[in-house]
Amino acid sequence: MLHGRDPYSPEVTREIQIGFYGRLLNPQRASDPTDQESFVYPLYVAFLLAPTVKLPFGTVLVIFRWLLLGLIAVTVPLWMYALRLRISWPILASGMALATSTLPAVAEYFQQNLAALVVLFLAAAGAAIAAGRLSLAGFLLALSTIKPQTSGFVILWLLVWAISGGRKRRSLAASFLITLGVLVLSAEIMSPHWIGHFVTAVGRYPAYASDPSLIQVLLPSLLAKLVTAALLLCFVALSWRWRNAPPESNEFAWGLAWATTVTVVVLPKLAAYNALLLIPVLAIFLGRYQTLSRGRMFARTMIKAAFACQLWQWLSALLLSICSLLLPAWRIRAVAHVPEYTFFALWLTTMFALAANTPTSLPSPKQVSSKELTGAKL
Repeated sequence: MLHGRDPYSPEVTREIQIGFYGRLLNPQRASDPTDQESFVYPLYVAFLLAPTVKLPFGTVLVIFRWLLLGLIAVTVPLWMYALRLRISWPILASGMALATSTLPAVAEYFQQNLAALVVLFLAAAGAAIAAGRLSLAGFLLALSTIKPQTSGFVILWLLVWAISGGRKRRSLAASFLITLGVLVLSAEIMSPHWIGHFVTAVGRYPAYASDPSLIQVLLPSLLAKLVTAALLLCFVALSWRWRNAPPESNEFAWGLAWATTVTVVVLPKLAAYNALLLIPVLAIFLGRYQTLSRGRMFARTMIKAAFACQLWQWLSALLLSICSLLLPAWRIRAVAHVPEYTFFALWLTTMFALAANTPTSLPSPKQVSSKELTGAKL
């Protein structure tokens, strides 16, 4: 943009490929990767990256890697505040450390995707709503649209919630629309007609870079479409049912949990970093387990299964780390993917646990104490 170039142009795509693969991709060569690594972000993402543009690229790489881990850690207290889960500082610090040692965090560290930044904006928006700062929440939601496929369902839920409320709530929707309009128009001034170029790039993207969703991987094509449609209809119905819920209520917390979990399950991108969206729903399961454990056996089992999948990743990775001090690298490399064996199972069991534990009628809001949280017997 400093040089007036179109980031969606074939020329820039070729430069990105050379930077990413070391050479241009050859569509005629069957062994070449299919992912073109082209620029498929809304152009206003450049405004967030602008402070780094004058720095050496190698310096930015190092700073951004550690910044992403820091952002992931910060989302934990933000989600806790948004969900009205009050815990002690030692437990919170442990949760932040564990969050940065998950497979999605490691993937963010090496791939340097902007997903962690988007999840931070979403968590901060939830915390802003909990603090009564609705205009700030709308501003943060607008920033999260730099990856609309990641933030879309959360934005949908919060806009339905905001528009259905009184004048104060509608300030969230107004702030969101004004901020988004400013971002779009500012980008248009810097690069005219970028919206059309962006839409074209998005239209080409599924042909070379999209994955099947988790549902599509597990089910035949027609059944996967039916299940996806049913899941989306369920999310829309619950969002409409809870649209008048106050921000301190259990209904509001469950709405956030559904929005983030449905995104992970139906998104046609099996990327590790998307699982960062599971932090709020797992926090609800842990913080309110004593209440949820009074339900049916299947509901309790699914919660335990979800945490068992995550614990497998942590424990097996820890064991491999210890073994790497004693064994040669080639031996460790042969079993390096063992921690990932339960990764996608975590997505599935979390969705089952959410569906099974979502109550048909919710009790009045209740603050969860540290004692209740630490006493959860999983």
